[in-house]
Amino acid sequence: MPPPSDIVKVAIQWPGAYPKLMEIDQKKPLSAIIKEVSDGLNLPNHEELALQYAEGSGFYITEKNRNEIKNGAILRLTASPTHTAHQLHDRVQSSSMDVKLEALKDLAKFSRDITFAQEFINLDGIYLLTQMVESGTDLLAHFGEMLSYSLTAFVELMDHGIVSWDTFSVAFIKKIASFVNKAAMDVSILQRSLAILESMVLNSHDLYQKVAQEITIGQLIPHLQGTDQEIQTYTIAVINALFLKAPDDKRQEMANILAQKQLRSIILTHVIRAQRTINNEMAHQLYVLQVLTFNLLEDRMMTKMDPQDQAQRDIIFELRRIAFDVEPDQNNLGGSIEKRKSMYTRDYKKLGFTNNVNPALDFTHTPPGMLALDNMLYFAKHHQDAYIRIVLENSSREDKHECPFGRSSIELTKMLCEILKVGELPSETCNDFHPMFFTHDRAFEEFFCICIQLLNKTWKEMRATSEDFNKVMQVVREQIMRALTNKPSSLDQFKSRLQNLSYTEILKIRQSERMNQEDFQSRPILELKEKIQPEILELIKQQRLNRLVEGTCFRKLNSRRRQDKFWYCRLSPNHKVLHYGDLEESPQGEVPHDSLQDKLPVADIKAILTGKDCPHMKEKGALKQNKELLELAFSVMYESNCQLNFIAPDKHEYCIWTDGLNALLGKEMISDQTRTDMDTLLSMEIKLRLLDLENIQIPDAPPPIPKEPSNYDFVYDCN
Repeated sequence: MPPPSDIVKVAIQWPGAYPKLMEIDQKKPLSAIIKEVSDGLNLPNHEELALQYAEGSGFYITEKNRNEIKNGAILRLTASPTHTAHQLHDRVQSSSMDVKLEALKDLAKFSRDITFAQEFINLDGIYLLTQMVESGTDLLAHFGEMLSYSLTAFVELMDHGIVSWDTFSVAFIKKIASFVNKAAMDVSILQRSLAILESMVLNSHDLYQKVAQEITIGQLIPHLQGTDQEIQTYTIAVINALFLKAPDDKRQEMANILAQKQLRSIILTHVIRAQRTINNEMAHQLYVLQVLTFNLLEDRMMTKMDPQDQAQRDIIFELRRIAFDVEPDQNNLGGSIEKRKSMYTRDYKKLGFTNNVNPALDFTHTPPGMLALDNMLYFAKHHQDAYIRIVLENSSREDKHECPFGRSSIELTKMLCEILKVGELPSETCNDFHPMFFTHDRAFEEFFCICIQLLNKTWKEMRATSEDFNKVMQVVREQIMRALTNKPSSLDQFKSRLQNLSYTEILKIRQSERMNQEDFQSRPILELKEKIQPEILELIKQQRLNRLVEGTCFRKLNSRRRQDKFWYCRLSPNHKVLHYGDLEESPQGEVPHDSLQDKLPVADIKAILTGKDCPHMKEKGALKQNKELLELAFSVMYESNCQLNFIAPDKHEYCIWTDGLNALLGKEMISDQTRTDMDTLLSMEIKLRLLDLENIQIPDAPPPIPKEPSNYDFVYDCN
């Protein structure tokens, strides 16, 4: 008799028959189990039959995934993937439009299953679909609906990564592009066509060249001016893909085209401000566009100034001219060479350059290279009054208190490049876009102009000297990061938030945070902390488990981001079972337990793995060198080396789930979020308990114990 761990109790359905309850021995070959079920139902040709999940994903059971079958699962005996693939291959070629349409609907549904997809692709199914799409314009009846399902099936089949994108003809690319270029096109056809073009560009250099010849930015712009956020998302995704894969020498040219077509203004008007809520996928695409746009600055950021280049030196002369209202020729009218050099040196010192004799040498370090000089010139020309005021203010201060404009601009530019990660590739999972950067064509330069004025203001508030330069830069960085936290909608709003983050306010915030994290280190307080810490830890544990009961929607790991690849997992209210299952789209609220067909008893969980230890992070091509995925990945290991693999939506959800799962297993919660919550709640609880002792000095040590009395011959007289 096989051990209990090898036996799975399931229900198996067959049309026209009552569900059959049976025990599956996982040690037996799957073909033997199918034959046993077929014989019990008196069905012939068991070789043409297979098992699949009756609910949820509906995927076929294979030797590779059979270990995922849970007790209580409902399976369906059905035609094998090979048999179904042959049937659909014949039906989609039927002369009857109705038969063909129904076959394409089934094909779009079945193609989500990789087992079926492999069989259909082996029959040259991809080639059949591309031929149908290319010649589809000759079909009149049902054409729009048929084309939609054909493209859906194509996208699903290609998503499995079985067929290379390099195999497609120019005719097919032209046809897909024509669907995007048409003014009025069915939404589902347009959406799938955009998704196909994005995948072509991202997965093949040759196809990028061909797609770039067929699709222009001008043809994509109208799709952004509609109201369908999904179409807008796919459109921006195509633009990002073209931007990302463009050769280095073509990216600036493409950026110029985007500027001419007023892409930024259109996105601001029709996407960011028109949509009530920006979904995660749209936020990601806007973030990618923001990163790619700022990455155009990388070339200037990594370019050193050539001290012998007269054109570059003229920029420094222009900064001097604007600041001090002098003409370059004025100094050549008379006086010795030494006198003129002295005048230049004096002015360059007032401008705050480190090298007063030859300021060009200040821009030979990369980063920020020439980008810093570009920012300074932009500030001097477009905010001339503020520029002159800053330079003249510091010229009149004592040497030790002057804020060096040149040095500050160089260090500030470097800091802003670090904050905005200029030169780094976009993350696969980040959604951190800032609406204010879409409000101006020269957003980075305007960002610099606001921050350089902030730096000068903070310098004065701190009464800083040259020795305090690094301290001032640290405060300015903190001010900028705090102002960016709430995603200001415009540069003016960002500027106003900085006004509320003066140096005095930063000190108050730091003091408050220090009280939360570092103060109360006296012995009595430490003993109090130790006493109430278990209560706080239990509170955090209950919060984690309650969040697991609410559940979370997870994105499936895929080679390309898709909105229709989701699954949901939640813990049962009694904390004994994990319920999970696939979803067609991201849910708007909690998903009921009864709609999640797959179950995993908590008692069966053996271990929780994270990061690079996860099985799905070791799969070929799973990471693509993406560090962010590693930080969000975790796996639940259960019997017979089976696993449930997760990619958390963000770091917060990652901490919630790993903490909650560890709590279920009786293990320590070790996430960063737990430490943060513990510090916050512990500090709040201590402050509440010490309210009655406000302004009373708590001694570091208990009072001394008095000496014993000379005798104990005393009583308390109650009379």
